[in-house]
Amino acid sequence: MSHRMNEIKPEHCYTKQEVDHLIEKAIEDAIRKHNRNASLISMCLGLVFIALFAEGFFRVIGMIPPFMGIDVSLMKDIVEKVKEAL
Repeated sequence: MSHRMNEIKPEHCYTKQEVDHLIEKAIEDAIRKHNRNASLISMCLGLVFIALFAEGFFRVIGMIPPFMGIDVSLMKDIVEKVKEAL
């Protein structure tokens, strides 16, 4: 009875080389996408850290007023000590 049904064959069969090439291309695309996403995340984090560093630096030197009553400015103390030393 098995002779009554025709075997279903695809129109095109992939060779081992074609399959290897497709897998290699998929891996390269995944690595490229990962590197792009990692670069964007690193750039965003870097900008945030630089902005926070600059904000803290400007607060310490007194260019930005205190936040919530916490004064971290060092410039007044330094100016007073220099005046006392003279």
